[in-house]
This record gives sequence, structure tokens and C-alpha cells, in this order.
Amino acid sequence: MELKKVPVREQEPSVRAHNFQEVCLGYNDEEARKEASRCLNCKVPQCRKGCPVQIDIPSFIAHIKEGDIAGAAKEIAKYSALPAVCGRVCPQEKQCESKCVVGIKGEAISIGKLERYAADWARENKIKTGEIAPFNGKKVAVIGAGPSGLTCAGELAKKGYKVTIFEALHKAGGVLVYGIPEFRLPKDSVVAGEIENVKALGVEIKTDVIVGKTITIDELLSNGYDAVFVGSGAGLPKFMGIPGESANGVFAANEFLTRVNLMKGYDDSYATPVSCGKKVAVIGGGNVAMDAVRTALRLGAEAHIVYRRGEEELPARLEEVHHAKEEGVIFDTLTNPIEILSDENGNVTGMKCVKMELGEPDSSGRRKPIVKQNSEFVMDVDMVIMALGTSPNPLIKSTTAGLEANDHGCLIVSEGGLTTKERVYAGGDAVTGAATVILAMGAGKEAAQAIDLELSK
Repeated sequence: MELKKVPVREQEPSVRAHNFQEVCLGYNDEEARKEASRCLNCKVPQCRKGCPVQIDIPSFIAHIKEGDIAGAAKEIAKYSALPAVCGRVCPQEKQCESKCVVGIKGEAISIGKLERYAADWARENKIKTGEIAPFNGKKVAVIGAGPSGLTCAGELAKKGYKVTIFEALHKAGGVLVYGIPEFRLPKDSVVAGEIENVKALGVEIKTDVIVGKTITIDELLSNGYDAVFVGSGAGLPKFMGIPGESANGVFAANEFLTRVNLMKGYDDSYATPVSCGKKVAVIGGGNVAMDAVRTALRLGAEAHIVYRRGEEELPARLEEVHHAKEEGVIFDTLTNPIEILSDENGNVTGMKCVKMELGEPDSSGRRKPIVKQNSEFVMDVDMVIMALGTSPNPLIKSTTAGLEANDHGCLIVSEGGLTTKERVYAGGDAVTGAATVILAMGAGKEAAQAIDLELSK
């Protein structure tokens, strides 16, 4: 057995740092079959236990090993509505691949890259992967066309429900479209293709509908829908609460990424350029921070990550940190902003910071950052992007009687995603706060199973 992974081809760092084309080029046929041949096809697959949507991983990899790529894609489609997305953005190293038996003595199987390969092959070869049951007479409304909503809708459609998704923006996809950058997740090919697969199951998507404004949940329930699933995500940004945050040139990461993605600010052929500073500081160390800083870099900025803990504590995927470093992102760790500085016109001119050191572990298990004495300094920047997480928008909760949320604005649910309001379910970031795509998908799938169980009685 080969202990080393088959390397994945990528754009050269010096080239990709100046374009928005996809960084990872994926496996070709030969590389995919070679990597698949490393799989032991375990009788009790630990890798599957690490997958939030429970894909039968050994089975789809066995199909690739045999050269049956259509079979691999169809196997994955039994469990996942967004395989080409998951193969690109899921933290496999913390989930399925972390459980891989091969990883004990060598490098774990590249499960994510093989999933991407099978999904891309099916899309490029126009293979239909989903099977639909006859209409069962029941209707379900889904709020939000992001990962959780698309998954819930797809699962229910396969079971024979008539499903309508209501999306606030003019494009379906949620964070897949407006949040994750083009160089990590191509929109017109990959995301659009996944959405078309969901629509092919019979799911209707209505855009430009703001639930809580255009229509309410109570009105949906009164208009013939037997259940409602809330998958509206978490789009309300968090800020530090330090002086100067209202200056011109201070953005929330989701606002910055939305401007670039939905306005195609990365495409010179569009008359919607996005203004970016010459020296940009992104505050935070998660995946969204890496997306924002690498986007700023591609727009021509000297791009910095400013993070109050050390590099070992960065919560972002190792792959994203590695790529950012290769591309020239500057990491200012153990550094914390205390004030945004601006000129007489209100434009950002710098950022007052302090150096940090790590003390004893806090409630999260990570060592608590403590201000280093007499360490204050000014960082020369003209744009600051806050990537500190997000919380759910309170609109749906505030317009729906009986729907309860916790102190963080997250909807309260019981097993299966049932909220405190009868016939209303929820999942994804609307319940957990900002998390990963695959966890949102897992919640959407769990809720679909619970809705089906209830409506089938």
C-alpha cells in the first residue's frame, strides 16, 4: 500500500496571487484512480463516522477504483446534495480524513479530492444522479437557498414533497455564492451546477423574497405549506467595539466578500470594481479571514492577518493558511487592535495595536491571550476588515410569534431541528451561529428526516 497521497496539482503561488481562477486544479482520471487504489475498503469504515452527512465513502471510492465514475457520483448523491462544493471547502482533515485508518501509518486518503473529482466528472458528462419519488401531496417551504436550505429541500424532494425555497438575495446559493471566493469555489460552473441538480429534483427557488418582510412564516403556514424549514444562515457581522470602527474603510468580512462576489468585482470586464486599500488588515484567524485577506491580496493590496493568538491557534484550515502564506499574506500574530485611526475626512489612516502573549487555557481550551506591557504600536493600514464571526439576522425571529432564540440570536431547536413553534424547523448557522458548510448540510439533512417522519404520520 502506498502511504503517501497522490499530490494535487495547483496554480503556482506567484501566478494565482494575481488572479481569481481556482487554486486547486483537482485530480485527472489517472491520479484519481491511483489515489482511490490506496483505500483499504474497511468493513467498519471509521471515515464515514466523521462525515456529517454520512456518505458511504468506501463504496464511492471503490467505484472510482474500478473506473465507474458515474457509479461513484450516484453513490455520493444518495447522501449529499452538494458534492462538488464539499469536495472543495469541507475541512476533511478534521472530519472524514481524520478517521482514515491509512492515516495511522501514512497519509490519509484524499477523500475530499476524490469526492470533488466524481462530482465534477458527473457535471461535465451531464450524468443525472438524483432519483425522485412520486408527489406525496405534502408541501414544505424552505427559507434560505444556502447549504442547509438546499440540502433540506433536496432531501425532501427525493421523498416526494413539493418544496419551494424562498431566498432573500437575487441569486441562490447563500454563502456559496456571496461568501466563499471564486478562487476557492467557482460560481458559474460548480455552484450553479449544484443548484441546477437540486432544481432538477423538482425544487422551486423564488429569489428576492425576504421572509419577515415580503411574507411571514405564519403566512406560509396559512397558505398551504405543511412545514417550514429555516435555513437563513448567519449574516449579521460582529465588531470589536473599539474606537474608530465607524471610519471610512472599515468593513465586515461578509460585506467585503459579498461586494466582490455578487458585483463580480474580481472580473475586469464588469463595470463594478470594488475599492480596496493599498495596505489591508484583516482581523481574525478563521476561514472567512483567510478568504478576505487572500481576496484583498488579489485586488492588489499588501494584505495582513492580524490575530491575537499564535499561529498554532489559528482556527482556519491548514490548507488555507498554507496557501495564504505561499501567496504572500503577512501574518501578524499575537497582535490585537485597540483603536482605528482616521483623518479629518474620516478615512482610515492606521490601526493602534498591542502585542499579546499567551497565558493559561480559557474555557475553550485555548491559551488565553494577555496584553503585553508597554507594547503599543501603530500599524500603517488604510483599510480594516473585521472577520470575527457572524450571528443570525433577528428579522425572522422578530416577525414570528412563538419562535424563540438564545442570547446570541440563534434559534432554539430540539432533536431533528424542531423549533419552539409547531411545524417550524431550523438548522445550520441560524441555529449554531457561523459554522462550516458541511455542518449546515448535516443539519438540513437531519431536519428533512424529522419533517418527513412527522408529516408521514
